[in-house]
Amino acid sequence: MRRGNVVSLVGILVVAAGLLALTFVSGNSPLLGLDLQGGASVVLQPAVEVESDTLDQSIEIIRNRVDALGVAEPDITRQGDSIVVQLPGIKDQKRALDIVGQTAELRFRPVLNRLPPRTKEEGEAAQGGTTTTTAAPTTTVPATTTTAKGASTTTEKTTTTTTTPESRLAPCEISLDLRAQDVADQPVVLPECDEKQEREVARYELGPTALTGKALKSARAEFQSEWLVSIEFTSEGGKQFDALAAQYVGRQVAIVLDSRVISAPVIQQANFGGKAVITGSGEQGEAKDLALVLKYGALPVQLEPQTVQTVSATLGKDSLRAGVIAGLVGLALVALYMVVYYRLLGLVVWFGVAVSAALLWSIISYLGDANGLALTLAGATGIIVSIGVTVDSYVVYFERLKDELQSGRTLRSTVDRSFSRAYRTILAADTVSFIGAALLYFLTVGPVRGFAFFLGLSTLLDVIVAWFFTRPVVAMLANNRLFTRSQWLGVTRGVGMAPALAPGGGGS
Repeated sequence: MRRGNVVSLVGILVVAAGLLALTFVSGNSPLLGLDLQGGASVVLQPAVEVESDTLDQSIEIIRNRVDALGVAEPDITRQGDSIVVQLPGIKDQKRALDIVGQTAELRFRPVLNRLPPRTKEEGEAAQGGTTTTTAAPTTTVPATTTTAKGASTTTEKTTTTTTTPESRLAPCEISLDLRAQDVADQPVVLPECDEKQEREVARYELGPTALTGKALKSARAEFQSEWLVSIEFTSEGGKQFDALAAQYVGRQVAIVLDSRVISAPVIQQANFGGKAVITGSGEQGEAKDLALVLKYGALPVQLEPQTVQTVSATLGKDSLRAGVIAGLVGLALVALYMVVYYRLLGLVVWFGVAVSAALLWSIISYLGDANGLALTLAGATGIIVSIGVTVDSYVVYFERLKDELQSGRTLRSTVDRSFSRAYRTILAADTVSFIGAALLYFLTVGPVRGFAFFLGLSTLLDVIVAWFFTRPVVAMLANNRLFTRSQWLGVTRGVGMAPALAPGGGGS
């Protein structure tokens, strides 16, 4: 066996084993996508036609919202004029989708009058085009005012309770008619919803928009004896908010997003100096949600959810289990067939696939940790399909080797010749597969793109493993009598050759 073959074989084995060991030591593993670990996804589309730059800006704002939610490796992509948001592994799926789906412009509107929530009957009557004046009695409970560190003054959030049983309250549904009425420079009556965004808890008659979310520089939830939201305005936004505060001091100003009143704090002072806090923001989750809405609420265009999909963790595990079982069964059948048909050469296939698997596992784990690459069910399918591509490479080589032996050449003399000719065929076939995978990757999005990436990666590894593992291993085995002449494993026996065709041309 030539020295170059030894170096190639040892090199790829060291690299594969080293990367795999490093992966396990670092605790990395492939990052699973939404369909394999559960989660949620939503497709958002602009309400009107917009330019590409506007849509890209919206994607960045949504990405900031999702990152702030703490979602592990979200997938936010553009599909034509739509935005596809996938949140794998998210536990509170409804909360996450509510925050991501809040896509309208953030607006500050003065409260002209606070109204009680509607009952179911009133809501149904309103949808039917009739009106009613009957209203459930309400009680307003002011929250305690506190001062945030570094803020010049505070606002105070009020909460509304009602004596109407929750089961009788109208659903908090924003109709298309209500959205059409929610014009920035016109007064409007908008609802406030409960924490679950299911029922109305109040309605507000609001004046025209005084300023938008563009006036905000930052917002964050803090705990200072209670949970509160600290706000910082831009230089121009601070002036605008002070002008608003001076006009409505002692009165409520509603924070509106997506035709819903998110909060309606009471203005406590006329001058804020660019900073303020909202107290009485409830528990930690409520305060953080409000801070997220304030910080990332100003989208340049209104986006409407087209499709919403949720996948439970149980369903994700079932999909993963089914994919693993399918892959293992297919691999076992292929491995058994290769050994039966090619004898000891079939074992070469086994070890070659193992080397490819070690490299693939390490690369996917690294890309998942470093770049957020998620392995989806479609990606797993691409890997399973790539097994066929890999096995095809071995078949091409082994069949070329068989043809050379049947033509009367010795095994030792034909190993390199057969590989040289077979490798050109392998390169041509893998190049076609790689080009197809590349076109799919660049021209599609979502699951198809994942399929293409993993198919292309596996195809590239097939070329590498064929050269650095398969070629030197077969060359080494060509010098082994067990490989050439064994009754059950010998290659010459497998192709029906006489003992005279064993290495060296000696007789039996």
